[in-house]
Amino acid sequence: MVSVKDRVVLITGASSGIGLACARVFAQEGASLVLAARRLERLQTLAEELQKTFSSNVHVVAMDVSDRAQVESTLSSLPEPWNEIDILINNAGLSRGLDKLYEGKFQDWEEMIDTNVKGLLYVTRYLVPGMVSRGRGHVINLGSIAGHQTYPGGNVYCATKAAVRALSEGLKLDLLGTPIRVSSVDPGLVETEFSQVRFRGDNQRAEKVYQGMTPLTPEDIAEIVLFCATRPPHVNLSEILVLPTAQSSATLVDRQK
Repeated sequence: MVSVKDRVVLITGASSGIGLACARVFAQEGASLVLAARRLERLQTLAEELQKTFSSNVHVVAMDVSDRAQVESTLSSLPEPWNEIDILINNAGLSRGLDKLYEGKFQDWEEMIDTNVKGLLYVTRYLVPGMVSRGRGHVINLGSIAGHQTYPGGNVYCATKAAVRALSEGLKLDLLGTPIRVSSVDPGLVETEFSQVRFRGDNQRAEKVYQGMTPLTPEDIAEIVLFCATRPPHVNLSEILVLPTAQSSATLVDRQK
């Protein structure tokens, strides 16, 4: 196991769910954290918690990854030593609706593509050159089983996660000959705000997604992300597909009535 102590780790979408859980596990291991999300107040509360619990070094930034100008401005103005990112966790992402493709809402499509694909591209493009010039770094993308298998109503969301999978592979190819590592962690059902966002605050509908089964937790995924980051330098975990025991594919879930 390689220590992440004092490594600078930037996490997008850090205000909730998997991003928040990643912040906690990396803080516990002594990493210095740059936490990015749209909800600054949540980040500030999390930073206070991490500083109190783990004496962590934390820098928070309000950043919408889908806004390229904002991403460029935010990342280019990071103060020292926060501007030398060792580990990038591209976690920010969302899903909207379960409409059939031919009935889909254009705004939903644009939100998913702008955040899940273009947002990941923007952050990666602005940070990876620094990793290459410094000769160290690791990009960990949060994908999904949806990038491996399409499910009914998931059309555009699944397409965005298939893009994350392809971009992870493509980035690793482009970084051949450098020590920079690229990993994709692709979960099945994880109980977060994901379904509440998908259904725009319809909690009753969101709860049914996880009804009758034990889903993964954000902490489960955060531990796997940390595992990727702490392998020896010659080990690159390129892709990890992780499912709840009660799930065997994107559509097959054993629900106990």
